[in-house]
Amino acid sequence: MNVTFPLFFRWLVLAVTCGLPATTRAGVHSVDTIAALQAKLQAAAPGDTITLRNGVYQTSGPIHVRRAGQPEAPITISAESVGGVEITGTHGFIVNPPAANVIISGFKFTHAAGRISIGAGASHVRFTRNTFLCTGEGPYLSVLGDDAEIDYNEFADKKMAGNMIAVAGTGSQIARRLWIHHNYFRDFTSLGGVGAEMLRYGLTAVSLSPGAGVVEHNLFVRCRGESALVSNRASGITYRYNTFSDSGSAQFALRHGNDCLVYGNYFKNIEAVRIYGDRHRVFSNYVEGNYIGISLGNGSGEVADGAPLNGHDRPDECLILSNTLVNNRTHYQMSRRPGDALGATRTTFANNLLLGGATAAKIEGPYTDGVWSGNLAWQVTSPGDLPAGYIKADPLLTPDASGIMRPQEGSPALGAAVGNFPAVNVDLDGQARPAPMSIGADELSVTPVQARWLTAADVGPQAGNVSGEAAR
Repeated sequence: MNVTFPLFFRWLVLAVTCGLPATTRAGVHSVDTIAALQAKLQAAAPGDTITLRNGVYQTSGPIHVRRAGQPEAPITISAESVGGVEITGTHGFIVNPPAANVIISGFKFTHAAGRISIGAGASHVRFTRNTFLCTGEGPYLSVLGDDAEIDYNEFADKKMAGNMIAVAGTGSQIARRLWIHHNYFRDFTSLGGVGAEMLRYGLTAVSLSPGAGVVEHNLFVRCRGESALVSNRASGITYRYNTFSDSGSAQFALRHGNDCLVYGNYFKNIEAVRIYGDRHRVFSNYVEGNYIGISLGNGSGEVADGAPLNGHDRPDECLILSNTLVNNRTHYQMSRRPGDALGATRTTFANNLLLGGATAAKIEGPYTDGVWSGNLAWQVTSPGDLPAGYIKADPLLTPDASGIMRPQEGSPALGAAVGNFPAVNVDLDGQARPAPMSIGADELSVTPVQARWLTAADVGPQAGNVSGEAAR
C-alpha cells in the first residue's frame, strides 16, 4: 500500500535529517589525485573515509589535515590497499589543530624527510600500517600533539640525519599519552654524528615534564645512526616488551628525565642500556651479548640542585632489579668521568642473574649509599666490583627454542629473591611475579608463555590492523 505523507511531514523529515549529527552522514570517498584528496580533507566530517587509489603520487606542498572526527567516528584517510599508494615529492601529511580523531593508514612515504607531523594541539591522531622511506635530512615523523597512536608501521633505510620518530611537545610540556607499538624500526646507516636515533622521545627542554607514554612490542634492529638507537628525554615513560638487537654501537639511553619504567625488554648485541636521571625502575629485562649490559651514568651535575638540563644528571634512587644478564663483556658498569664526577646515589642493584661474560661489575665513580642484594653470578670471569655475598651457583639456565636462557626445575634462582620490591610485578613474559620471586627476569610457569624475540613477522604494516584491536 502506498502512503503519501502530507507536505508538512515531508518538510519535517527533511529538517530532522539535516539536523542529525555528522556521524550519521559519514561518507566513503575515493579519489585519484592529490588535489582531490585535499579537497575532500577540507570538507571531511566525522566518520568519513577518504581512500586514495593505488598508484604513485608526487606532492609539491603539504597535504593538510585540519578536520576533527569523533572518538566513535574518526576521519580515516587510507590507501586503497596497504602499501599500494606511494607519496613522493616534497611533502606528506601535516596534521594541525583542530584536527582530532584522525586515522592515516596504508601509505608508503618516499618524499622528503621532515615533512610529516602531528602538530601541537592536534589530538588522537593515529598513523597505522604505513611505510616510511623518506629521503634527505630530517625526521620521518614528528609528534607534538597529545594522545597520538603510532602502530604497525615500518621505519626503514635511513641514511641521513634526523630521527625516525621525533617526539617533542608544546612549551615545557612533552606530548602526552603517546602510544607507540608494534612498529618495525630497521637499518639506520652510520652517520658519525648526533640527532640520528631511531626514536628520540622528548627534548632536553621538556625532559622534566611527565608524558605518561608507552612504547611497547616494537622491534629495533641494525641501528648505526649514532650513540643511541633510543634516546629518552622525558619523564614518566614506559618501555616494555620491545626487542633491541644487532646495533652494537648504539645504546638504549635514558638520557634525560625521571621516573621511567623499563621492563620485559630483550636487549641483544647493542652497546648498553644507559641510565641517567632519578627514580627509574629497570627490571625483568633480558640482556645478552652487549658491550655493557647495564650502564649506570656517572653524573656531571644534579638537576634538582639547579644544574643545567643539558648535562648528565646524576642518577638518584634508581632500581635495577631482577634482570637476566648473559655473556655481556661487563654486566654492570659505571664508567669514569674526567674532572668532577658525581657518580650516582642510592642505587639498588638486587636479584639480578649474571651468567658468563668477563666482568660482573665495574664501578669507576662515586657510588653513594648503593644497595647490593640477592644477586647471583655464575661463570663470570671476574666479579670485579660486585661485593662479596652474592650467590655463586649454577642457575641451570637452558635455551628455549628462540635462544632465550631460562631457568629449569631445581634452579637455585627460583623463589630466591630477597627484599620487597612492589615495582617488580611482572616477569619477562608479562606473568605476575609471586612471593618470593625468583632471581633474574624469568619466573618458571606450569604453562610457559613462551615469549620470544620479536621478529619482522610480528610487527609492521603486514602484521597490523586498522581497527585498533591491539590491547594496550
